[in-house]
Amino acid sequence: MKIGIYPGSFDPVTLGHLDVISRAMKVFDKLIVAVMVNPNKHFSFTADERVKLIQKAAHGIENIEIVSFDGLLADYAKMRNATAIVKGLRALSDFEYEFQMALTNKKLNPMLDTLFLATSAEYMFLSSSMVKQVASFGGDISAFVPSCILEEIQERLSRNNREPSNKE
Repeated sequence: MKIGIYPGSFDPVTLGHLDVISRAMKVFDKLIVAVMVNPNKHFSFTADERVKLIQKAAHGIENIEIVSFDGLLADYAKMRNATAIVKGLRALSDFEYEFQMALTNKKLNPMLDTLFLATSAEYMFLSSSMVKQVASFGGDISAFVPSCILEEIQERLSRNNREPSNKE
């Protein structure tokens, strides 16, 4: 069984993330979407909330598992018998950082490869940071996030209702 891992913060999950998930499912028998926990980073949603949002957004996609984890991705991949990491690339600037991470993960786990998927043209501009910024000013994010979780995301991110950033 070919198992891939798609890691990220997914804070929040976007239509671009779902595009990468659906395209990666054509390559792997199983895809683990791994919500990264980083105690040094401020998130708008807790790890549990991010997992639940992805579960709602990816409802109906078979052979997908959504989890949260902390630690080294190379170690987690080995523990889960994954052979590849999936990374979506929007621009050349993404590639530099992701290439460095791919080489590091390969050094830590020689059995692990990284698969780079070019983002679909319609999502090249889309990032979780952009969604958060637009939502914080009351902008319409309906074209950026799955409709089934739009209200939850808007509620959390709107400037008037936003809770103080939480640490994980």
